[in-house]
Amino acid sequence: MRNHLSEAQKEAVMHKDGPMMVLAGPGSGKTLVITKRIQYLISHYQILPQRILVITFTRAAANEMKERFWRLAGETLPVSFGTFHSVFFTILKYAYHYSADNILPEHKKYDFIREIITDHELDIEDEADFMRSVIQEISLVKGQMIPLDYYHSGCCGDEVFKEIFHAYEEKLHQNRWIDFDDILVYTYELLKEREDIRKAWQQKFPYILIDEFQDINKIQYEIVKMLSGENENLFIVGDDDQSIYKFRGARPELMLNFPKDFKNTKQVILNRNYRCGKQIVQTAEDIISYNTKRFEKKMEAQPYSEAKVEIRTFKDHYEENKHIVYTIREEMAKKTPLSQIAILYRTNQGPRQLIGALMAYNIPFYMQDAVPNLFDHWISKNIIDYMKLARGDMRRSTFLRVMNRPKRYISREYLTDSEVSFDDLLEKVKDKPWLYEYVEDFKEDLRIMKNMTPLMAINYIRKSVGYNAYISEYARFRKIQEEEFTHVLEELQESAKGYDTYEEWFDHIREYTEELNRQSKENEESKEGVIVSTMHSTKGLEFERVFLPDVNEDVIPHKKSMKEEDVEEERRLFYVGVTRAKKYLHILSVKKLYNKDSRPSRFLVELEKRQEERSAEDGK
Repeated sequence: MRNHLSEAQKEAVMHKDGPMMVLAGPGSGKTLVITKRIQYLISHYQILPQRILVITFTRAAANEMKERFWRLAGETLPVSFGTFHSVFFTILKYAYHYSADNILPEHKKYDFIREIITDHELDIEDEADFMRSVIQEISLVKGQMIPLDYYHSGCCGDEVFKEIFHAYEEKLHQNRWIDFDDILVYTYELLKEREDIRKAWQQKFPYILIDEFQDINKIQYEIVKMLSGENENLFIVGDDDQSIYKFRGARPELMLNFPKDFKNTKQVILNRNYRCGKQIVQTAEDIISYNTKRFEKKMEAQPYSEAKVEIRTFKDHYEENKHIVYTIREEMAKKTPLSQIAILYRTNQGPRQLIGALMAYNIPFYMQDAVPNLFDHWISKNIIDYMKLARGDMRRSTFLRVMNRPKRYISREYLTDSEVSFDDLLEKVKDKPWLYEYVEDFKEDLRIMKNMTPLMAINYIRKSVGYNAYISEYARFRKIQEEEFTHVLEELQESAKGYDTYEEWFDHIREYTEELNRQSKENEESKEGVIVSTMHSTKGLEFERVFLPDVNEDVIPHKKSMKEEDVEEERRLFYVGVTRAKKYLHILSVKKLYNKDSRPSRFLVELEKRQEERSAEDGK
């Protein structure tokens, strides 16, 4: 056994039979422990490599684990490394002779949902977001084994969701396809019903190791329990404090209940953080200590590992972004590699204004998630379409997009030509006085808007035309808080300030979009620059310097987090964000968010309280 392993790491590595749970905090060397343990099983306990199965959550993690093990072993031994889906699909292939052609490609899934929306004549404005949410919820229902009658949709009415779910399943069956979630569902049903097949797989892999166990969902856990059989040689590694994928069905309680489900579980805590400096580790501990549903573990930093934590509140986004840009430019002057700097947000809408600041100062950046362009948002497009109509651009396609936002009950059947004429339209609806009035008001609104500034026009569209009321009604249908939509409108108003004509503002939008696309393409190719990402997307990564902007109430914890379990998940997400930093951590908040008063996150209030308690202890 090599000397550089800690006592806790050695205990995990040398474990042979029966269930073991390794609680591995951030930066605690869990990959080293897993690869060393595989090597120890083979070299010390003479277990055949082909009888060992290692399961991870992503293909990249499986490949990295395999390569690290081969380097350690000095040869390519036939240990099986795979994701849950690849391992379970192998089981289905043998039982049902499935091939890769039976798996529904991801883009086809979106095509199916789009067809269903059209077939059911659902009036969806934010189609891309809606489809993403529906697909996520279908996955959740299957992964959590939730009976459809007991599931309450978070993205639309329950009946609408049921219709979409049944229509989607019907399309799968008609085409003899299975989706990624069906791989889990079918494997669970197969192993539950066929004892002979279950026993065969138990004998094939008597030793199972699972990485990132905190991310497991219910159906994956049930399958793993069946595969582990009577010998229960299940070696799980994870950190309940980093369980942040509830929207995918991950639940920390599955890990918390592991010792109850497997009575003879041995437990090891890897509590030395080799990544983060002392002050960052202490800050992370102070944050996560407020969670009640967790395994108690006190993370320690490496002795003498220095770090700096800055906690600051700014007047508004402009001041906050200026501070971030100034600090990064100082680092650029010192020739610090920009890939060692990360700016992490709660959602991918968060960095919209910051990206403009980075572009203005020629700071290269690399987006982990989709680049959010404010002007690509469907609400922005609606507002711009209104302005185009006011300027006399009466194309049918432009008119169609906004004619019933708000509801004017204008049927597309009235619009037969490629250009819309109000005179023709009024002629067609003259026998319906109420509809005639709607069309006449629409025409008058556009006439009034014709010579407005963009800022005045947005205000007019929102209040006088009735767009705010329309947004409010649509938010109710989509079960989304209205603020999420009004934030877009407020940002749009902010961007329109200082432009006297529509043409000037449209030129700005075009130039901004071209520059954003150019930089995105350039940075995507070189993958050089400051990392701008959501906290979710950087789990497992580490950086010298990390900025966490907008640590405000209703941002983190997110305003949707009503229940205590949701707040605990948000606190874990914040903990993950904090522990990405090795040496420098900036926790920033603002007094004004989208032109409204805002207050720092409760997590910052808790952090301050813990620090005061410690100061009082030290003073005794």
